Amino acid sequence: MKTPHFFSLRARTIKTARVVTIALLAGLILSAPAFANTVKFGHIAPQFHGLNAGAKVFADYVREKTNGKIDIKVFPMGQLGSERSMAEQVQSGTLQIASLTTAVLQNFEPQCAVLDMPFIFPNRDTAYATLDDPSVREKIFSAFPKKGFIAIGWMENDIRDFSNTKRPIHTPEDIKGLKIRVMNSPAYLDTFKQLGATAVGIPFPEMYNALQTGVIDAQENPLITAILTKVTEVTKYVTMTQHCMTACVTVISIDYWESLSKKEQEIFRQAAELAMVENRVVNARMKESLPKIGISIADYAKQENIEIIELTSQERDRFREAMVPVWNKYRKKLGDEIFDFMLERIEANHGILVPN
Repeated sequence: MKTPHFFSLRARTIKTARVVTIALLAGLILSAPAFANTVKFGHIAPQFHGLNAGAKVFADYVREKTNGKIDIKVFPMGQLGSERSMAEQVQSGTLQIASLTTAVLQNFEPQCAVLDMPFIFPNRDTAYATLDDPSVREKIFSAFPKKGFIAIGWMENDIRDFSNTKRPIHTPEDIKGLKIRVMNSPAYLDTFKQLGATAVGIPFPEMYNALQTGVIDAQENPLITAILTKVTEVTKYVTMTQHCMTACVTVISIDYWESLSKKEQEIFRQAAELAMVENRVVNARMKESLPKIGISIADYAKQENIEIIELTSQERDRFREAMVPVWNKYRKKLGDEIFDFMLERIEANHGILVPN
């Protein structure tokens, strides 16, 4: 008995559908590595910041030099997690690249703490020249592979300043008795405890309200950060202490790094250099034209009745001397060798002007 025509047609249709489905599934399977191999670059800075600009330059350079083979996506503002979380992700290989502060990385590689010593850099140019010193890079970066990272370059969140609700700060004694919000890093907490302040590890998003309500009296962040987060609305006394360079290390997962060819690794190193330069240029430019505000820091301070205090060289020396106990504490932890090495390189690079 012959099969009716409509049954035959239906059978052919089902067979065709199966073939199409199989082909589509095969296509998805073949294309899956393209999704699995997406390269992510995470950091905590906002989109307008020089660190984000540097990360984007990094991604663009790698994309161009690899003819689109390596497409890096930048995730700012902690979209991939906190710095601690991103460090752990890079260690485990679930995140390929991140730019992380030494304040956090010292929890993984303790010798990073030497860069967070208060007042260790006499000025920004000396800090830049020291970080650019090949021997310093080799010394600091060579310790990272044993901790699960490949370090290939520096960026920065800027140099930190001090603002408060109570009084102008000119000397270490002026800080005594203030309640200050400090980044949750041992070196930062020790610094302000040594100055006689009560150091409090309040989360960054809660800082404005804590200052406004008097829970704390002071905070320490780069002045640009304080302005753009509106902290200067409630802290009218700003001292340009420049007490710590918030250095960031560009770190890469070891597994991902080893998957790259030698040529690609060199491209990544070149990209890190370009990112560092862009980071510094944009951060310098922001001082002359604040993002979303469009005027210089000086003009903004005048407009908003903010008192900005520049420390004299003698005043800076007094702060530096007050930090000796903190330095000695970390010298014992880290060892004389790394501490003396850094002080020697800072002295050697003091006075070298680094163009922004």
